[in-house]
Amino acid sequence: MGQLKRRDRMRYWFDNTMSRGTSALIGWLGLASGVLILAVASLAMVIAPRDAGDNGHWPGVLWRSLLRTLDPGTMGDDEGSAPFLALMLAATVGGIFIVSALIGVLTTGLEGKITELRKGRSRIVEQRHTVVLGWSDQVFTVITELVEANQSRRRSCIAILADHDKVDMEDAIRARVGDTGRTRVVCRRGNPLKVADLELVSPGTARSIVVLSPPVEDPDIHVIKTLLSLGARTWDEPRPHVVAAVHDSANLPAARLAGGPSAHVIDADDLAIRLIVQSHRQSGLSTVCTDLLNFEGHEFYMRPEPALTGVTYAAALDAYDLGIPVGLRRADGEVLVNPPMDTAIRADDEVIVLAEDDLLIRLATGRPPVHEEAIATAAPHPQEPARTLLIGWNHRAPKIIGMLDEFVRPGSYLEIAALRADPSGELPRLKNLTTGFTHCDDTDRTDLEKLDVGSYQHIIVLSDAGFDPAVCDARTLVTLLHLRDMEETLGDPYSIVSEINDDANREVAQVTKADDFVVSDKLISLTLTQLSENRHLYDVFIDLLEPLGSELYLKPAADYLVPGVPANFATLIESARRRGETALGYRLGARFHEPPKYGIVLNPDKSAPLTLTEDDKVIVLAED
Repeated sequence: MGQLKRRDRMRYWFDNTMSRGTSALIGWLGLASGVLILAVASLAMVIAPRDAGDNGHWPGVLWRSLLRTLDPGTMGDDEGSAPFLALMLAATVGGIFIVSALIGVLTTGLEGKITELRKGRSRIVEQRHTVVLGWSDQVFTVITELVEANQSRRRSCIAILADHDKVDMEDAIRARVGDTGRTRVVCRRGNPLKVADLELVSPGTARSIVVLSPPVEDPDIHVIKTLLSLGARTWDEPRPHVVAAVHDSANLPAARLAGGPSAHVIDADDLAIRLIVQSHRQSGLSTVCTDLLNFEGHEFYMRPEPALTGVTYAAALDAYDLGIPVGLRRADGEVLVNPPMDTAIRADDEVIVLAEDDLLIRLATGRPPVHEEAIATAAPHPQEPARTLLIGWNHRAPKIIGMLDEFVRPGSYLEIAALRADPSGELPRLKNLTTGFTHCDDTDRTDLEKLDVGSYQHIIVLSDAGFDPAVCDARTLVTLLHLRDMEETLGDPYSIVSEINDDANREVAQVTKADDFVVSDKLISLTLTQLSENRHLYDVFIDLLEPLGSELYLKPAADYLVPGVPANFATLIESARRRGETALGYRLGARFHEPPKYGIVLNPDKSAPLTLTEDDKVIVLAED
């Protein structure tokens, strides 16, 4: 019984060593090779001493045994007695089995290591990289924008952690994003909700962390859990800032509590609602906002400028060669967008500058000429009560109507046309708007004609919550085609702002020639990317879309420059400055429907010739 136990123990020990993997197997095969070589050399000295002496005695026979073990062909040159040749044959045959097994073990071990690497379970070692947690269609926009933002950096990295196959993620990125230039994109497979998996992307050494909403029924729950997982991790200082978005405003307090002070959680619905309401009032605003949010065009930068200490904001408007100041950020975090022109710049202020790239921002050595003869003086345009038609209904509609009530003049009217029951009971208390309701299938031309669309100045088309997002976009396209055809018959009486779910449908929707498209998911992706680079920019964007303070406006060019009179952009800046406004660019009416800019020109050369017409618009920051 005792002998049986020892054998069991030896077998158990051997099994444990074998289970340790490739290194243990290589060790056993190496040991077997050594025993075989030593046994053959020793036996040759005993059985065939003369042949052993002719071959260098024990060291020489040991060397010959090693060669025959590794290379069976070496045996062809052997000479000697039968016992000696038999020993060499034994070394050769034993070597065939051992080397074959060794090759198989090495091949299997190498394949296993490659498979493990392809699973994306190894930890990355990076510094100052951007971490993206989660996977959805938003990830492609985020990567594209980060690649564009990192073009001025010599080396940058984006690390993605999601519960998807690593190879599938890399293939999708190559297909949707393409060449990423100097920016390396590293994918790892893991659950962002698990603290242990978070370590795969080294969040402690990251520059910023972006949390994406997954494409599930209740994405906010996943975002909040991810923020909790980040909060459970032990951090070194300084901590990277975290940016995330929730789609239900009711979840915003919980998400901000879960994220803690280092996280900046934005309300996705609120941002989309603000842009829809603002865009319906002035055509082209969504295109301007998209240009400001993406890194391909012009964006906002915050930078200290000691040379401008004591200078008024008005004097600083033409202080840069390739940049336009749009406001100030005080040392206490207060953001002033288009402040009063006599506001003095303090030593600890940061100037908010609109520029194509931060490397291009530099103070001017001279001031471009101002063409006084081109500056126009126009009387203010009083706002009249507006008539607006809202087609479609979803969870954003009550908030859109509530915010619309803050912008319009008293006595304005809103007609709701939707394929549902009267939603009046869901509306907030309104002070400037009166509302009506018509049951309407917006894809039915007959139903649309009954609405008397020609009597409205503005039309908002929402994605209907009763359909799948893809079906919603298809229905929206049909509605837009009907409205555009009716508008051509009526003589262009109204503007159209439409909500699109999938940005891929935006290109298709261009044939409808709607004035603006608001793609909420892309808008959120662009905002998150901007905040990952500078979290303080959120205050700027919200200020631009607030009913109070200064907002973005596209105003008639004839209010600023005499139509047809040659001038330059510096003259336009001066004309706007005299009205207490900041000019950011202009929109050419002749290129209204030409992608990708749709006539929008931001931050042009201040000294380049500029002649505007009555059909053009000026993009300004103004209070009304």
